[in-house]
Amino acid sequence: MSVWMYVLGAAAVAAVVVVGLGTFGGASAENVTLEAPSGAGLVADKTMLLVDIRTPAEWKETGVVEGALLVTYSTPDAFVAAVKPYLKPGQRLGLICRSGNRSSRAAQQVAPLVKGQIVDIAGGMGRILGQGYRPVRPTRKQGCASC
Repeated sequence: MSVWMYVLGAAAVAAVVVVGLGTFGGASAENVTLEAPSGAGLVADKTMLLVDIRTPAEWKETGVVEGALLVTYSTPDAFVAAVKPYLKPGQRLGLICRSGNRSSRAAQQVAPLVKGQIVDIAGGMGRILGQGYRPVRPTRKQGCASC
């Protein structure tokens, strides 16, 4: 097989990955955006209700963003019902997970159920911790029943 066959094959795979990410991995719903604020930026942003959708074990393991609401994501309807009482009119809904995969899927699933803007936090907690953010311990007040 020639080198060109490998090059063409690699180009085809890259095209599929790029198209796939555009369809499934990014902000495809009209009211969903993908943003990468710093941890301090998340704390300071009063225009957004940040919801950490990870599990209690994950919250305890790494800590959480100060001021985040802690609601483990299970289904779109259950999630929206849990978050709606905390979401102020006109406030954006930010979703964060460990790496950005769950928040991306969750943002797309809840988009039809939420009138306002949904922000998928790119790279999740892994990214903001990697940038040096120092998380806080999860608390019952934030929504962690076992903390």
